[in-house]
Amino acid sequence: MTLQRMDNVLIVVEDLDLVIAFFVELGMELEGKGPVEGPWVEQVIGISDVRQDVAMLRTPDGHGRVELAMFHAPKAISAGPADAPANTLGIRRIMFAVDDIDDVVARLRTHGAELVGEVARYEEIYRLCYVRGPEGIIVGLAEELGKTTHDS
Repeated sequence: MTLQRMDNVLIVVEDLDLVIAFFVELGMELEGKGPVEGPWVEQVIGISDVRQDVAMLRTPDGHGRVELAMFHAPKAISAGPADAPANTLGIRRIMFAVDDIDDVVARLRTHGAELVGEVARYEEIYRLCYVRGPEGIIVGLAEELGKTTHDS
């Protein structure tokens, strides 16, 4: 087998501190933050004269990571509308398992997040929703039923 694990997902952002605060409120832990530049990164991403700040966040279990990058040079390029709908081509969201979906949504709203649709029940297995956070980032939340009691 050649694949060992999924290491991380990269999200390019304009306001690194704002997005870090959003993911920390979600429950992720900041592993580190700092500048990244030089020939090695230019070789990897195929862009010359790169200067960026990068932050790495990990899930509490240590198995999942989100990497955030804010480009100083060259400036980031917008791929489309910030509030692109869920059927837009490309990566649309990252899904996180949570203990209490209502609590997480309430906490994320203090960071400007909004529900994309509504909290919905999938059979008797999950409560699910999409939340749009800063810079149009969509995260999915999944609460496994049977761990807590909620009605929707």
